[in-house]
Amino acid sequence: MEFSSKLLENAVNEVSRLPGIGKRTALRLVLHLLKQPKEHTKFLTDALSQLRSDVKSCKKCHNISDTILCDICSNPNRKEEIICVVEDIRDVMAIENTGQFRGLYHVLGGKISPIEGVGPQNLNIDSLVEKVQNGEVKELIFALSSTMEGDTTNFYIFKQIEKYKVITSTIARGISVGDELEYADEVTLGRSIINRIPFEQSIKG
Repeated sequence: MEFSSKLLENAVNEVSRLPGIGKRTALRLVLHLLKQPKEHTKFLTDALSQLRSDVKSCKKCHNISDTILCDICSNPNRKEEIICVVEDIRDVMAIENTGQFRGLYHVLGGKISPIEGVGPQNLNIDSLVEKVQNGEVKELIFALSSTMEGDTTNFYIFKQIEKYKVITSTIARGISVGDELEYADEVTLGRSIINRIPFEQSIKG
């Protein structure tokens, strides 16, 4: 792809680094920005700059937050004794959109994947086990995607907390095997939360 401007080329190259954005799409986006009033571009760059400098990780659940505690963890109406274990913020958003879950979350920050070099030590697993050890949790709901990596992560956590008196369940398989949670429709996902099954039952199947 030939560019008449080095500045244009640099902008396209940077935008094309984003997931799912090829060079042609990046060029279309950059040209769109050039056609907009300058203040619109400044709003975008300011928002991204502030995101990078000010965004925090909730100290309780590791969700992305503007404050030390996210809005969910600081909500007194949530059930603190029930924790839904998810991979990342996209899963929190997907489950919240169903309106069917009133507990708290624990964001792992990924899934165990030896192929990608991701082990238990790279995830927020120790802090989850600590919550269980401290008796803060009555039920853990495993809501990772139904992939080999998701199932491996679920099983690893289950073995870490097996000796403690805590209920472990997993979302019902209304979600197709191999599907990512964020792409499930709200009704199916909501039913999967409500109709969750004991985790031990899921691994026997």
